[in-house]
Amino acid sequence: MADSVDLFASDEDDASVDQSGNDVSELLIRLLEEAPRLLVKKLSNNDRDWAQRKNKHQGGVYIPLEQRDGGFFPPLGLKERDEEGEPIYEAFLRTEWPQVGETKESRLVNYTSKGEETHMTRVPKAAFADLSPASFLVMARFGKGAKEKVYRCLTVDSASDAAVMLVDALELGPDFLIDERVPAEYRKRERERILTFAEQVAAAWLAGKIASFAGEKVMPETLALANEARGKWLKKAGRTNINPFDFETPGDALREISRSIEWDLFREYQLRERAVGLVRIVLGDEPGKPAISKVIHALVDRLPEIDRYMLSAGQQRKARAGVSFEHHIEKMLIDGKVPFAKQAVMQARKRPDFVLPSLRHLKKAPAGKEKGLILSAKTTLRERWKQVEREMHGSELFLGTVDENIAANAIEEMNSMGIRLLVPEHLKESDETEYDRHDNVLSFRTFFDTVVSKRMASWEKN
Repeated sequence: MADSVDLFASDEDDASVDQSGNDVSELLIRLLEEAPRLLVKKLSNNDRDWAQRKNKHQGGVYIPLEQRDGGFFPPLGLKERDEEGEPIYEAFLRTEWPQVGETKESRLVNYTSKGEETHMTRVPKAAFADLSPASFLVMARFGKGAKEKVYRCLTVDSASDAAVMLVDALELGPDFLIDERVPAEYRKRERERILTFAEQVAAAWLAGKIASFAGEKVMPETLALANEARGKWLKKAGRTNINPFDFETPGDALREISRSIEWDLFREYQLRERAVGLVRIVLGDEPGKPAISKVIHALVDRLPEIDRYMLSAGQQRKARAGVSFEHHIEKMLIDGKVPFAKQAVMQARKRPDFVLPSLRHLKKAPAGKEKGLILSAKTTLRERWKQVEREMHGSELFLGTVDENIAANAIEEMNSMGIRLLVPEHLKESDETEYDRHDNVLSFRTFFDTVVSKRMASWEKN
């Protein structure tokens, strides 16, 4: 039997494998399978940068009141103290951190001088030291008695494939911050969706119509799916267009359309596509009454093909996301009547996503006219943002993204190259991102107000 393909394998710079060599994806899979209940928190800057910066007072993770007193953690008790002062409440819990090979006697502490503010301290620095912004802490409680109870903990870097797995498995929306989840409920929900559609697949196969059925149920083209998602958002918002000058948060709209609405649609189509594809791989297109032994043999004999198919399905979302994001930005420019050229050829193999107002104007702005600019779009960046540097040729370059996990050193490096980053309004102000600390990061609202609108009159006269 061929070795199974790691559906979550990625490039060398992927954060799915930590510094100790443990595969975070494998640890997460086990946690999702074994844990009856999980507490998941998207980490704020203060939750992680104590492990990355010197002279930080906070040395742990903030736990909101609702989660602190919700039954997941042991109840707090009054700390006995010799000195006078405001009461301190605390509880201790045994925590395991398999990705760094440490077990801790962690402390949940509330200094009442700070109100209800509570932190989980005495956690391993190594588990937090290299995390990107908006990474996750995942905790599961095992055992029943006070002495037997243990909390298994995992930090998941937001730039890793393990984070994609976590978000998908527990259906964490883009604005998710903290909540308890029951993994079995989400697995059951997924199975029910598959079984509902499987009946249609089986009927089509038995009728000898699986090929035509597959054609009818195929994943829509990227543009069609983008239009469907945008239509849902417009209906929800009570709007007829996404003119960025007509509402306060155009960046947040881009994020909701591409990261929430469109992903839900994509996932539904992909689930159906996988069901049909696997039936065709194992049973073929001709109807019949295959014996169970034949089905088992087909599964074993064609396992490498099944693995390749599942791997390609897993990567399909990433491949489509960037193109789809471009479609939404293009529609925003059109609705805002912003002049632009798309994929204009500047040099061999150098085609910026958008040039405003035109390539000719960008290369040599007429005397007395505002200069043009380059607008590039990438839903997620990682190291790929460095590709846009080749597109600049001395021009102003703005890089739009809905990615929330860009580290401070990458933002600073962009600034040194003259690249300005455009992010959704919510992310610009978020405590989970690094954006608000950097002057070269603008919200989409600021970009359209202070950059585009001030140049449009000059561009239109040209």
